[in-house]
Amino acid sequence: MSENGQTSAPISSILAVMELSRDDCYKALKARDPRFDGTFFTCVSSTGIYCRPICPATTPKLTNCAFVTSAAAAEEAGFRPCLRCRPETAPGSPAWSGTGSTVARAMRLLNEHDANGGSLESLSDRLGVGTRHLRRLFHEQLGTSPKMLIQTQRLHVALHLLKETNSSISDIANASGFRSIRRFNDAMRKTVGLSPSEFRARHQLSSRVRAGAPLTLRLGYRPPYDWDALLRYLGMRAIPGVEVVSGGSYIRSIKLEQASGTLRVENNPKSHALLAQFDLTVPTSLGGAARRVRDMFDTDCRPDALGASFASDDVLGALLSSSPGVRVPGAWDLFELCVRAVIGQQISVKGATTLLGRLAATYGSPLEIDAPPLTHVFPQPTAIAEADLTSIGLTKSRAQTLRDLASAFATDPDFLHPAQDLDEARARLTALKGIGPWTAEYVALRGLKYPDAFPAADLGLMKAAQVETPKELKTMAEGWRPWRGYAALLLWHSLS
Repeated sequence: MSENGQTSAPISSILAVMELSRDDCYKALKARDPRFDGTFFTCVSSTGIYCRPICPATTPKLTNCAFVTSAAAAEEAGFRPCLRCRPETAPGSPAWSGTGSTVARAMRLLNEHDANGGSLESLSDRLGVGTRHLRRLFHEQLGTSPKMLIQTQRLHVALHLLKETNSSISDIANASGFRSIRRFNDAMRKTVGLSPSEFRARHQLSSRVRAGAPLTLRLGYRPPYDWDALLRYLGMRAIPGVEVVSGGSYIRSIKLEQASGTLRVENNPKSHALLAQFDLTVPTSLGGAARRVRDMFDTDCRPDALGASFASDDVLGALLSSSPGVRVPGAWDLFELCVRAVIGQQISVKGATTLLGRLAATYGSPLEIDAPPLTHVFPQPTAIAEADLTSIGLTKSRAQTLRDLASAFATDPDFLHPAQDLDEARARLTALKGIGPWTAEYVALRGLKYPDAFPAADLGLMKAAQVETPKELKTMAEGWRPWRGYAALLLWHSLS
């Protein structure tokens, strides 16, 4: 029995989902090794609390520890989140990050699915598996259920906002994804033992945040993290009026459900975390938004895994040594990334951003808050599907490709989605006239976040690898699996 009165799951069943041994986990815990942050959590039976491996608290005895792969498993077993190491800010666990697994694909969909009010049955249908089978996979790999995982994610967003903002309880419930204040209160009392207002009174970190101020989420990562390289990459490709890199921050216009506004992302290297600040016209759920930021800035990357794969490679070893914190830049919006890829075919980066800026100014929605130099939200598929895109300087063939792409997204919201099988995603994209293998791989890498996607026909990659043909590059890259996407970033960086 834990301190909050809940019955804990047997320690043997909790350990069943761990790949690391108890001794390995305990060594990492004693060393407070940041490489393992988010890969497991420690449940301490003597306190009823669970912690990250980097927790500054006194190391508990091994006999009092159980190790789990997810925060949701710890909370399902009746443990409360630690208020010192704050599990809600931990990097995502790679236990579910293998691109081919059903659980990995489900994890990519969960936030979006929950925000749209979907059932477990509809999630199973999208994944092509039975509901019972999906539940069993989650328990085998994560030690918990999809429902509990969503509940934990909601609660973590709420705890962060209660501590660090003066937003109203109702706004925080909304931003966390809870459907009502009553459900929010029930979840808080069940997990933390306090109501939201009681928790805030005890634990709020800042009392000087003004009411109605932008909401800031803290998203942890595992060091090293090459923030400057990531900002350079995004800054060179920033769409005028939609995004900008300024003063060490990435800033862009966004749309979330019925809300629009801005997102600002900054790096806090001392705490190994990104700070994502949302300034929105109306309160809305930030669970899916946090997932988008994590994907865009690749906070769940395991640098040690890349090191183990690339360190002895003749081509990549030195490149990784000079950029050990390499990350694959993702995208805020999948449709936007597809449009970028199509417009960027066979023209310079500067030329592509100019055309994208015209597209946003002509067909995007005006930004509803004052945030210069941002002026517009990127166009929705319906705005482009029937547009005369030659008016902004596109060729007839390129304009038709974009209209076909926009029509596919407008007709079928699941035309491309993060849980798709990679071969299916490639096939859907290349079935559209004007989209070839390079574009499909680029979208898979940055938009769908497949770490093994690799645009072997890219002239820059061939130049950096000193090969003459895509076939030669593909052969060379076989030894870089399953991280060929990171290999591509290292090769691109080497050109500059």
